[in-house]
Amino acid sequence: MTHQTPTPQLAATPASASLSAPTDPATQKVDWLAELRGLMLMLLAVLGFHSLVAKPFYIPSASMVPNLWVGDRLVVSKYPYGWSWAAPSFHILPRGSWRIWPKTPEYGDIVIIVPRGHPEEDYIKRVVALPGDHIAIVRGQIILNGHPVPQAVEPPATMPLGALRSAEDPEPCTGGAYFGMLTRQPSGQTVCEIPQLRETMPNGASYLVADTHNPDADNRPEITVPAGNVFVMGDNRGNSADSRFALADRGLGGPVPIADIGGRAEFLTFSLDGSATWNPLSWPGALRHTRGWTSLRPPLEPGTKHP
Repeated sequence: MTHQTPTPQLAATPASASLSAPTDPATQKVDWLAELRGLMLMLLAVLGFHSLVAKPFYIPSASMVPNLWVGDRLVVSKYPYGWSWAAPSFHILPRGSWRIWPKTPEYGDIVIIVPRGHPEEDYIKRVVALPGDHIAIVRGQIILNGHPVPQAVEPPATMPLGALRSAEDPEPCTGGAYFGMLTRQPSGQTVCEIPQLRETMPNGASYLVADTHNPDADNRPEITVPAGNVFVMGDNRGNSADSRFALADRGLGGPVPIADIGGRAEFLTFSLDGSATWNPLSWPGALRHTRGWTSLRPPLEPGTKHP
């Protein structure tokens, strides 16, 4: 019997594999047009998110003390009141009264406003009167639709001076609105002890305000808020340019069109005390550890009714 040895099978090799040489990465050309297109799409996506959904903001002044400090970083949602010319991150659209899917703010909401007269800035204030409301200010207290808005005395807020210091106020806790509030603690630290009041709006929204006073702002005659407008004030009642002040005084010139509101403040992300430099080693020491991830939506007190 003849024994035959099996012939080994050879794996088929594609002709193309035997003919092609390995590609040298150094000889590959970069498709710069595709790279630029990808970068532009990414930038447009970020801009669209900031304009339509949410955007981070920085607090540069003390007009919302005691609730917002200079150096706070927060997130503002862009959609709660509908989208208008004020929603885009860059205010390139002409000012107008139109809004897509409009909704009226609620009492106590903290909102971002693009002021008339200086649209390069954004103001942050609190809504204290809605369309159709009658509002007056008497000795620093809001009179809404003929009824005083309740104010309860709270313990003073002990504020580090960095929480008040800004480009407009390089020597904080001095001047008329802060008379007698600058104090030195036993530790030797100089702080600002600001009297506080808890204000409760008709819908139950409850929040703290700084009981500071300004003769030009503490008394205002009654006005009616026009349709499509809201009246806004800063929580630092004696040191805020808001609906109580004329445009010439860098105020908002009265009630604010809702179309000029670019969004609603939602929560703090983190806060820096102003001591940070370009050196990354200075960043941890500048972080205010107790101020991160704090909601800015005022809690609602139960049982509160509209006047």
